[in-house]
This record gives sequence, structure tokens and C-alpha cells, in this order.
Amino acid sequence: MYRYWEEAAIYPVDPRRIDLAREFRAGIRGPHSEELRNLLHRMRATPIRGKYVLVVVEPFRSWRIGRIGERNRPIEAIDDRIFDSLDAAEWAVFELRWRDLTGTELEL
Repeated sequence: MYRYWEEAAIYPVDPRRIDLAREFRAGIRGPHSEELRNLLHRMRATPIRGKYVLVVVEPFRSWRIGRIGERNRPIEAIDDRIFDSLDAAEWAVFELRWRDLTGTELEL
């Protein structure tokens, strides 16, 4: 269950903590360590405008990544990739959020 954490918006993200990215990739659905949970809360605490989201292309079968824009506007696809695995799509969003928060590409 998602628990609200007031400090999420200011939790520092250390780009050297590749171990947390590896932990997420190894078990996207969890369970997650407390440090990884804190990182995920930080990633999810970004403002709505500009947030990466998954968009269902075909229910339970395919997804793409979108980005929320202005109010009352459709979500914009960020590229042409279509994922046939929810885990692969969630990993791709994790990588994008990592890059935005750390300023570095995630290389595992």
C-alpha cells in the first residue's frame, strides 16, 4: 500500500546509489527496502505537469510512456516505443525519472 510521506519532495537522490536502481529492476513489484521506497516516493512526488506516466495502448497487453502537460490537454506520447511488458514499461519510466532527478543517465 502506498503511504504518504511528507518529506518525499525534498528527499535527496544520490546518483551514485546505483544499488537502488538494481534493486528496483530485480523486483519491480517489491518488496522494496526502505531506502528504495524513499527514492520511489521522491520520484512520484514530482509536480503533475511534466510527470511521466504509463498509457494503456491495449488493456493488459501493451503500454507506452506519456507525459502530462497542461490541464485539459491530452497526455503526450514521448516517443514511439510500445511495451508488451508492464515491468519493462515501468523500468523505462524509472530510468527517465532517474535522469530528471540526478541529471545522469542510468547505466547498469
